[in-house]
Amino acid sequence: MEFIRDLWLFLKERKKWWLVPIIVVLLLIGLLIVFGSTSSAVAPFIYTIF
Repeated sequence: MEFIRDLWLFLKERKKWWLVPIIVVLLLIGLLIVFGSTSSAVAPFIYTIF
């Protein structure tokens, strides 16, 4: 959790708010891949992304 706090402080101090959507999208794609590998119902959505 310290990494998240440090990342938040970095974004806040350096005014790098344009990085927030990139980080959120990368996290969502990562979660989709992790949970998509266990569920075959999500597999077609993963293939359309890539």
